[in-house]
Amino acid sequence: MAEETKARLVIIAAGGTGGHMFPARAFADEMRARGWTVGLISDRRGLHYATDFPAEWKHEVQAASPNFREPWTLPSAFLKIQSGIRTARRIVKEARPALVAGFGGYPAFPALAAARWAKVPILIHEQNAVLGRVNRNMARHAKVIASGFDRLDRLPAGREHRAVGNPVRAPVLAVREQDYPPTDGELNILVTGGSQGSQIIGETVPLAIANHLPADLRARLKVVQQVRPEQFEIVSNIYSKANVACELAAFFSDMPKRLGEAHLVIARSGAGTVSELAAVGRPSILIPLAIAMDDHQAANAEALVDAGAADMILEANLYPNLLGELIAARLSDPDELKRRAAAAKASARVAAAQDLADIAEKISA
Repeated sequence: MAEETKARLVIIAAGGTGGHMFPARAFADEMRARGWTVGLISDRRGLHYATDFPAEWKHEVQAASPNFREPWTLPSAFLKIQSGIRTARRIVKEARPALVAGFGGYPAFPALAAARWAKVPILIHEQNAVLGRVNRNMARHAKVIASGFDRLDRLPAGREHRAVGNPVRAPVLAVREQDYPPTDGELNILVTGGSQGSQIIGETVPLAIANHLPADLRARLKVVQQVRPEQFEIVSNIYSKANVACELAAFFSDMPKRLGEAHLVIARSGAGTVSELAAVGRPSILIPLAIAMDDHQAANAEALVDAGAADMILEANLYPNLLGELIAARLSDPDELKRRAAAAKASARVAAAQDLADIAEKISA
């Protein structure tokens, strides 16, 4: 019996941000529902996002992201990486997993390197439309590279690629069953800037709404906005002077509910955000993070733009007047909002966790 349990263990390697952990969590739920045992390997930062991760055990390893533009930091980074690989090798040797699934982020590297050393099948899932550094490095050793989008840049030639979508949290999928909110009364705008908030979004959106929307439209608005703590007073004053109802917070723990109530979402275009907008079916204005590696957020946004569900404004073009005119145009056309909401919902891959689990079971057989 013990041998059978070990043969059905999947080790998940992920970390860095919630963007890696959330899809890994949805995959873990699906694998456990199929009778698998789940283990998680990450670093301290990754485990911070994994307090309720559905795993039988979690192990912390040392990890680092080498910064070649600061060469004096490289010796320390490589020592951490080597330490993490040694720890991961010991875990893999003792646990004898049937599969190691990597979800990106530099904390995933030690476990994937250990899997390669132990000749354990590797499954990679890339959330973004551009293959990240760790996944790119390990792609040639993986049985399958699955991805959140049809587009996957930087994929090595000859590797098997399956576009399955990004596994989305169950509370978000539950909101998918809700209809698009009525547009004949209050209009809700949800503004988010990623896990840490966004200074430029916090600065620009309030000015766009306060100064470049007609008064009759402003009077109908409720803005729910994620704001950095240092921007809270300024943003609050802008909305107050413009008589715009608002709710401001540094973080919203009930994001699925907020998405369900929104008529329009203004957000970064991280993979998780784009996938959740599609799953719920909400029109959006996406502002890719300009410094994102390989410009992957712009590539992510294109999925919803091409589907006719979103507008994209690059940071270089993010002016209050341009943004305000776009917001006004979208909110003034209820039929277009509903069409965009339907287009977003139609683009979603809601069976991503199940499809990824199917692949996992096949390559580990």
